[in-house]
Amino acid sequence: MKFLKAIVSSFAMEPKGAYVYILTNDRGNVFYIGSTESIKERMYFHRQRLIPGFTKKYNVTQLVYFEMLPDLETAQLREKYLKGKTRKKKNLLVEAMNPSYKDLTPSL
Repeated sequence: MKFLKAIVSSFAMEPKGAYVYILTNDRGNVFYIGSTESIKERMYFHRQRLIPGFTKKYNVTQLVYFEMLPDLETAQLREKYLKGKTRKKKNLLVEAMNPSYKDLTPSL
């Protein structure tokens, strides 16, 4: 129980705003784009495979890109915009921030 409380309190320390993020798997052959108000909490759920669906099925747990935005509505609009881009354009976006596709989760 103390462990869970520590996790929840660490999520509360995030700055106000929202995030759009891109995840990949260990082979880097798939992308998942999402948005959230708490990137630390969302990454915990993705990495523990607690969110059913695409990310769990394809083991998409590595955070390779994220942007902080003023609010969730803006983040969701940016998410929709990015989802409409080609894979090549998504790769260019990730490579501008993270050329080695290193997992950024530990730096959160």
